[in-house]
Amino acid sequence: MRSITQIREDARAIFDAGLKRANAADAVKNWVRRERDALDVAGVRYELSKYRAVYVVGAGKAAAKMASAVEELLRDHISSGIVVVKYGHKLALSLVEIIEAGHPLPDEAGVAGTTRVIDLLRRAKEEDLVILLLSGGGSALLPCPVDPITLDDKIRTTQTLLNCGATIHEVNAVRKHISKIKGGRLARLAYPATLVSLILSDVVGDSLDVIASGPTVPDSSSFADCLRVIARYELKEKIPPRVRAFLEAGARGEVEETPKAGEPIFQNVRNVIVGNNRMAVEAARVKAEGLGYNTLALSSFIEGEAKVVAAAHAAIAKEIIMTGNPVARPACVLSGGETTVTVSGKGLGGRNQEFALAAAAAIDGAEGVVILSGGTDGTDGPTDAAGGVVDGTTLQRGRDKGLDAADFLRRNDSHTFLRAVGDLLVTGPTLTNVMDLRLVLIA
Repeated sequence: MRSITQIREDARAIFDAGLKRANAADAVKNWVRRERDALDVAGVRYELSKYRAVYVVGAGKAAAKMASAVEELLRDHISSGIVVVKYGHKLALSLVEIIEAGHPLPDEAGVAGTTRVIDLLRRAKEEDLVILLLSGGGSALLPCPVDPITLDDKIRTTQTLLNCGATIHEVNAVRKHISKIKGGRLARLAYPATLVSLILSDVVGDSLDVIASGPTVPDSSSFADCLRVIARYELKEKIPPRVRAFLEAGARGEVEETPKAGEPIFQNVRNVIVGNNRMAVEAARVKAEGLGYNTLALSSFIEGEAKVVAAAHAAIAKEIIMTGNPVARPACVLSGGETTVTVSGKGLGGRNQEFALAAAAAIDGAEGVVILSGGTDGTDGPTDAAGGVVDGTTLQRGRDKGLDAADFLRRNDSHTFLRAVGDLLVTGPTLTNVMDLRLVLIA
């Protein structure tokens, strides 16, 4: 049997293989090619000589890496460019300006960057080409709240939604309706220019109207949907009054809805998914097989409360140990997607660290089992860790230090526990973002 040290090293190698496949620059180049004076985007040619100007705009944790690929492809054809990224995710580029801003909560730097993006888009004419680069984090990094909502209102609303356990679809439905740029409104700003959107998906199912809150696609959600989210999670008294009043006015028809399917502003828009979670899961599967593991990829659509999903993964590990089903040892069970955490405590952590600690509790004492959960962007919640990598000794190492894992889970303080026992997964900013990658190894 492999040693626990070797299994943990295998887990990291498998995770890193998924990260490599999710490289944002490679994702762009896989779908976009330069052919002399033309750009081929997923089989559609754009003759560069036709356009008076080419503008590059974008936002997201991977947007700088995506912009580097576009710069390399277009070179001197770029007239101007502005991309907004999370602090610490900046690259030095020649033609596209990179602006750093706050994530997951927006800040004034994000507002200033978004204002500049809007100003650039308003310069675009019918004979221009706009290339939009979007990746996970775009929602927070393109903040421009509608009047009379303030940035503080938006921050409070976003934090409330994130803390209550709402899905990314529900969070973005609200964010779109209080924004000047999301929910199809960016397409309205760029119209009538030709708009090509290159998208690195960070949402389950690659829903175009959810990624970065769908700035270039018709919005399928409504003001009424926003009110239903608030009611479902009992947030009426927690949402800022100006936000609640605006959403209620919209539901009454007193505020214009976000752009819907069939509107002419979408006639010159093309949206192309250049990378997603399935690619990372598949690359991880191939690496695991190369290391001698029998593999099972559960799904790239995994959602739900992190602790519940962790218990399910741990149960599969126990089944494999006891019966050899659903895959024989040595086994690697993989999954992707994005869980949520209902925050009730005041600790530090994120969905992947909470998953890891909950999984550690479920496999306490098991031999030859390692479970890893990590965000492909390299940051899990408001921490410097991507997630955690745990095994059957994790809780005992905590007990040796006088730490009670159940107490840390109650307080949503997974980061503190995992740091104390040396089980944090730390990658640094990866400049990509295709949700999370989880793996269970059983030697």
